Amino acid sequence: MRLYLTILAVLSLVFVASCAPKQYSYDGPEVTQIIVNKGARKMYLMHGNEILKSYRIDLGFAPNGRKKYEGDGKTPEGRYVIDRRNPKSAFYLSIGVSYPNRQNVETARAAGRKPGGDIFIHGGRRPQDPKRPDWTAGCISVKDREMREIFTMVRLGTVIDINP
Repeated sequence: MRLYLTILAVLSLVFVASCAPKQYSYDGPEVTQIIVNKGARKMYLMHGNEILKSYRIDLGFAPNGRKKYEGDGKTPEGRYVIDRRNPKSAFYLSIGVSYPNRQNVETARAAGRKPGGDIFIHGGRRPQDPKRPDWTAGCISVKDREMREIFTMVRLGTVIDINP
C-alpha cells in the first residue's frame, strides 16, 4: 500500500509539473531597439543595424495618424521605451510602451482631453475582439507564439521607435 501511495504521489507531481507554464529563455544578441513601421504593418527587433526578427502587426482601429487622446483608436508615434512586462495579460503576454510622454500629455490637454495610456505590444485577439485588421484600442498586436518570443527577447528599457 505504501509503494502504491508513493507511485501515485510521484505521478501526481509529474502531472502537475507538465501543466505548469513553460519558462522560455533567449541567449542570442541583445535587442537594442524595436522599430515599428505603422504604414507597412511591420515590427522589427534590432541589434544595432541588424534585424533579428520581423513581425506582421495589427494596430489600433483607427491606424492612420498620431495618437492624440484617449479613445481615438490610434497607435502612438514617436520614441518610447519598454517600461513594464505583464505575464498575465488578457492578451496572452504583453510588454508596455512608455506612452504618454510629456508632449503627448500637452497635446491631449490642449484638446481638452486625457492622453490615455496602457499601450502595449501584446498577443493576438480574444474571441470577443473584432475580426478585422487593426482592431486594438491603440496597441500593437502579434500572434501569441510571436509574443512569447518577443517577451523572452525584449528587456525593460529597450527603445521603441513607432513610425508613421
